[in-house]
Amino acid sequence: MSTFVYDLIGLSAGICFVLALKGLSSPKSARRGNLIGALGATIATVVIFFYAKPESDGTPTSLPIDNLGWILGAMAVGTLIGVPAAKKVQMTQMPQLVALFNGVGGGAAALVAIVEYLSLGTDATTAVVIATVFTVVVGCVSFSGSIVTFMKLQELMTTRPVVFPGGRFVIAGTLVAVLAVSGWVVVALGTTPLLILAALSLLFGILFVLPVGGADVPIVISLLNAFTGLTVAASGYVLDSTMLIIAGTLVGASGTILTRMMAEAMGRSLFGTLFGAFTAKPQEASGAAEERPVRSGSPDDVAILLNYARRVVIVPGFGLAVAQAQHTVRELADLLIAKGIDVAYGIHPVAGRMPGHMNVLLAEANVPYEQLAEMDEVNPTFGQTDVAIVIGANDVVNPAAETTPGCPIYGMPILQVSNAANVIFLKRSMRPGFAGIENELLYDPKTMLLFGDAKASLTKVVSALKGL
Repeated sequence: MSTFVYDLIGLSAGICFVLALKGLSSPKSARRGNLIGALGATIATVVIFFYAKPESDGTPTSLPIDNLGWILGAMAVGTLIGVPAAKKVQMTQMPQLVALFNGVGGGAAALVAIVEYLSLGTDATTAVVIATVFTVVVGCVSFSGSIVTFMKLQELMTTRPVVFPGGRFVIAGTLVAVLAVSGWVVVALGTTPLLILAALSLLFGILFVLPVGGADVPIVISLLNAFTGLTVAASGYVLDSTMLIIAGTLVGASGTILTRMMAEAMGRSLFGTLFGAFTAKPQEASGAAEERPVRSGSPDDVAILLNYARRVVIVPGFGLAVAQAQHTVRELADLLIAKGIDVAYGIHPVAGRMPGHMNVLLAEANVPYEQLAEMDEVNPTFGQTDVAIVIGANDVVNPAAETTPGCPIYGMPILQVSNAANVIFLKRSMRPGFAGIENELLYDPKTMLLFGDAKASLTKVVSALKGL
């Protein structure tokens, strides 16, 4: 295959990536966009096996690619692991999967850059060395940081911000060390400084994410995704691959835009998200949460309240995903609509544990997209809402975001369900949300708690409602 044909096919793969991002910008075209992106990735992968990079004198190499057996073997192993894992993963675990995939991508780019650097040795140009250093630093930060976000999401470690005395100075010192060793690599061109740089970058990635609280983890995942994209683009420069440059730049740019949008949705700066734990005031633990009185009800009580409502807003959260209750919610909404009740779904931009989590979940149940209302659209209507049903959401409806300065979510725009005439809160227990703070809305006299699995509880509500 000639260089011209190879570049032309690479351009077609890049076009697929652009069209994929365009498709993913809307729920109606997201599936098509995903398939187009997969096609582009397939083209970019397969074409490599048919391209013989010319020698310095212009003649093609005898083999299109070196170490073909090792590469095919690695692809087979990855396929055997990846396909079953992707099929078995639950929607509730999708954010963790995204974090792992993102980390693996950054780590792979860093390893490729290191191997390429070792193969070039002293023949590497200054531009290539700088690109290699950038790839190693950002790739390692993305890898170790993504592992920490995975552990927080999977609750293998505390979801609260992890801070320690002098933590900000340790982070700053590690960053200075990374920059200093980066300069050492560029000047000395040695293997030892490059490996030291990789180790320091891995450490910095861990320290970078530890101070982030659970509610802000989705923002960090998006930021690390942007880091991985930039890493891939830099490795494309090192490997002289236009396709990697295109794909990495698209991921880096889109990830950066998404990070900025999510930070705005959380009502804080990116710096405050990453390092706000160092300046936040300590919160006093409430040991009497379980002793405070709450008003609980039965499925029959909820059904009666809904039957006489004129407008109902359903607020889905992570608990809905855990219970896999999206189809039951759709059944409840259809039943209410058949009774002439106005029904809408209030969607917070960061509900769940990744952007668009609730949109994907409800789309799986074929909920009409027209019934989904974004936060800015639905908030002014809560004053005219008879019943707000909160299903597994907690932090995104917690009034503390507006009333308690210094708490982890203070300043975050919330769904103002407290303005509704009645609030029905579906929860398994009185356990706090992902941010680890109490929700005063649970103790509001107009809030009725329905304890139990969301799917089982909603099924009983639907049965009771049908009998009215």
